[in-house]
Amino acid sequence: MLNWEGRAGAIVLAALVLMALLAPWIAPGDPLAITGEPMLRPSASGAHILGTDRLGRDVFAGLLHGTRTTLLVACFSAAVALIVGSVVGTLAGYLGGLADTVLMRMTEAFQTVPAFLLALAAISVTGPSVPTLIFAISLGTWTQAARVTRAEVLSLRERDFVAAARTLGMRPLEIAFREVLPNAFGPTASLAAISVAAAILIEAALSFLGFGDPNRVTWGSMIAEGRTVLRAAPYLSIVPGIALVVTVLGVHLLGRGLSRTERLQP
Repeated sequence: MLNWEGRAGAIVLAALVLMALLAPWIAPGDPLAITGEPMLRPSASGAHILGTDRLGRDVFAGLLHGTRTTLLVACFSAAVALIVGSVVGTLAGYLGGLADTVLMRMTEAFQTVPAFLLALAAISVTGPSVPTLIFAISLGTWTQAARVTRAEVLSLRERDFVAAARTLGMRPLEIAFREVLPNAFGPTASLAAISVAAAILIEAALSFLGFGDPNRVTWGSMIAEGRTVLRAAPYLSIVPGIALVVTVLGVHLLGRGLSRTERLQP
């Protein structure tokens, strides 16, 4: 059962998912469309409860639709990173020898470059879009999953159930992915919270710098937009900034709750 941290994080994330799912009904239409006078302050108009930006776009609509983009990119990036890391770590740990050396040197090479810089370089080459963001972020965040999976596989590959699978004539790759990986995936899955939080921050930073999808509203682009009028309308950056902090905090709390629950299990 989750502790209070896990429950708090789950509540926050459930609220964010609900916001993302209901965004087309709560704030229908294009969130990038001009719907009012520029720079309306929060509650100055019943139609714009969080005000409008310097072009007249509704901040509340941008916040809701930005939740969809943030969760989409973060969850898919984390999933791709965990899958790639698990495959690489399983192959390195189970096959050993030359395969282990080559794969782990490749992993270390990726680790020498910060994930944000790898993502920035990838987007600079391929152009900004949601699929590109997912690929670029996962490109720099799969290495930790690979190292954790490899360590688990090394501790499992000499167990009795693996020896029994060899006796039954199963092929090495079949043993690695059907017998060893499922047993090694628990500790790797616990990295999901870290991967999601990292993806959220990287996506926001890329969007802030103008490398996000120009056809989608994102919290990073909203913060960047508000920066140009920070003194006159600080709410334009504060509102998406608070949303970003709350989301990362929710992911962190849920991850802590899950990890402590796992440690308490016999």
